[in-house]
Amino acid sequence: MNSSKHSSRKFFILLTLILAGEVIFFLPFVIPRIFRPTLLQVYNITNFELGTYFSLHGVVAMFAYFFGGPLADRFSARLLIALALWLTSFGGFLLVFFPYRIALTCVYAYWGLTTILMLWAAMIKATREWGGSDAQGKAFGYLEGGRGFSAAMVGTIALLVFGNIFSSVAIGDKQTQRVDSYQVVLIVTSFVTFFVGILVWSVLPEGNRENKIQSRLTWKTIFKLIKLPSIWLQAIIIVCAYVGYKITDDYSLYANQVLGYDEIKSAAFGSFALWLRPIFALLSGFLADKFKSSQVIVCYFLTIATCSLLVYAGQINQSNFAIIFVLGINLMGIYGIRGIYFSIMNITGIPINDTGSAVGLMSFIGFTPEIFMSPLMGYILDSHPGIEGHQIVFLVLSLFACFGLVASVALHRLALRFELKI
Repeated sequence: MNSSKHSSRKFFILLTLILAGEVIFFLPFVIPRIFRPTLLQVYNITNFELGTYFSLHGVVAMFAYFFGGPLADRFSARLLIALALWLTSFGGFLLVFFPYRIALTCVYAYWGLTTILMLWAAMIKATREWGGSDAQGKAFGYLEGGRGFSAAMVGTIALLVFGNIFSSVAIGDKQTQRVDSYQVVLIVTSFVTFFVGILVWSVLPEGNRENKIQSRLTWKTIFKLIKLPSIWLQAIIIVCAYVGYKITDDYSLYANQVLGYDEIKSAAFGSFALWLRPIFALLSGFLADKFKSSQVIVCYFLTIATCSLLVYAGQINQSNFAIIFVLGINLMGIYGIRGIYFSIMNITGIPINDTGSAVGLMSFIGFTPEIFMSPLMGYILDSHPGIEGHQIVFLVLSLFACFGLVASVALHRLALRFELKI
């Protein structure tokens, strides 16, 4: 009975981490990814301008990643994650009442702090502790897969709400109704974010007071971690993988501008891409425990590089089915790597007590695409209208995938050497 209660408790802790880890990004990223063509019209902005807002979030997040690591080694995940969700939901409500460009600028900078400083390292550390020594792949696969399922579910619901409201009005009222419909989506998403914060406070354990004692050694630990080659290699892998993840922002716009879909159908295409995320992340988690995380990541980078080059070369543009198939296989690599790149810590010997600081360091470097990728993609799409711009975007992805392939091969060899030592 006690064992059953423990298993149920453990399940609900992971489920809560999954919900928190994805819901907090609904407002800044998931909703704009699904409704990108609509968002551009609501705020009357270009792809490049939207990219600068994402970049502003990334600049703030860079420092938040670094300082959030030691914070996660000091305070409980319960306190940090709940607070992060409540503060993030407040930003969504602000945009409802102030739907202006200046508000968008301020809120994205604010979200850079609330979504990362208190949540990211705390979530990764809690997940690593949940997985123990023999189920790291599954733990992070469940986390990413569950986050993907949450994003797909909310994205689909938001799409249905938006589509029903938007399609029910006369043509002359479209712009006004577009704004109103988008604001309804923001309100619903903000409430969901707030209530998940309450769930986190209710379910996650309070934490251990020993964390405060351990945190006194954190800054010394950071300098120790900086000297590890595995930290740098894993950071490079995250950079290259995250470039791929940022390019999924282009999927709905690709459907709109290249495949010729309207706003509703292109949003549905973006939502369909989200449904592939949990499938591929969970698959990767099981593969990572059966083989090695580093080995699986090597295969995924090879997949991304190949598929992206096919899109860039334009050899598949004659058939929508061929394009969608290749884009889907590309997502397998992108979402697959995201599901397991933090599970590599166990096979390279990073102590679990140093997880927060290690995640802070790797994320500080690894998520730099948050700063440069969205403006770069926006500039490419605006300066090369139509299919040409999208092909160049996928060329950029293929180049980063090649760099990631080299880094993952090097990390795999490092992991084999570490395994021989123990």
